[in-house]
Formats: sequence, structure tokens, C-alpha cells
Amino acid sequence: MAAVVFQTEYELLVSRPIVSAMALDGSEPIAGARRAARSFMTDVQAVHGLPVSDRAMSMVELVVSELVTNAYRYAPGPCLLELEVSAGVVEISVWDTVAQLPAVSPADPGRVGQHGLEIAMAVCRSFEVRREPVGKRVKVTIGLVDDPGGDPAGRLL
Repeated sequence: MAAVVFQTEYELLVSRPIVSAMALDGSEPIAGARRAARSFMTDVQAVHGLPVSDRAMSMVELVVSELVTNAYRYAPGPCLLELEVSAGVVEISVWDTVAQLPAVSPADPGRVGQHGLEIAMAVCRSFEVRREPVGKRVKVTIGLVDDPGGDPAGRLL
């Protein structure tokens, strides 16, 4: 006879991903995407009871801003911002209409701007870009809680 394992409502809630998606047509201010990301992360904390460090809250806003800015600047047409929390991380995904993969610009101390990918790669646990049937998707993850070793990307040791 198989053992039956009962889960509490809390365990069922925490085991499910928490998801938000926002379609952007390119005319909305980037600040709206940042506000939506902050609101989502605040709900993750207040409604779902998951811990979210101040660093994670700030990094999510920063990375959303950088990725949506890149989509607006380099891809005509709509983009899609998706946020998903599961397994102690928030996954940020931005899809746009251009299949050309982004590249980090070469180091140049005199360059102003074009640091978005460098920033995202520095503060995220993971960074992935892949072509889609239409366009491309940039996907990153950020830890919800701070790394005990103090790593700014919240990486686990």
C-alpha cells in the first residue's frame, strides 16, 4: 500500500509558480514596466508571503528597465514582459520581434550608454538569449533573497 502525503494549503501555494505578463506596444513609458515589476514583487511578498530582499526588489526593477529599454530601442513593434517566481528566484523574460541576438559592446571607458546587457549579466544569476519562431527572448533570473556570501548577483555558493 502506497503512503499518502498530505500538503498544507501553504505548501500547495508556495509550490506553484507566481506569474505576471504584460504586453507592451512600445508607446508606454518604461517607468510603467518598472512600476508593474515592483507591484508584482510587492505582491509576491505581501500576498504570497515569500521573502524578497531589498536588493532583489531593486535589481528586478533595474533589469526590467534595461531589458524593456533594449526591446523598445532595437525592435520595432510589440514586446512581452513576463515575470515568474518559483524555487526562490524571479525569472524575467522579455520577448520582442527582432531575431537578431543582442551583443555586449566592447569595453570603452568613453562610451555613454549601451550598458544594459552588461548590467543585467552582472546582477543576475543566469542570463539566456534565444531565438523564437518570431523574434527573440531574453530570460534572466534573480534570487529573491540575498546571498549569505554577499555576492551582488545573489548567487548561491
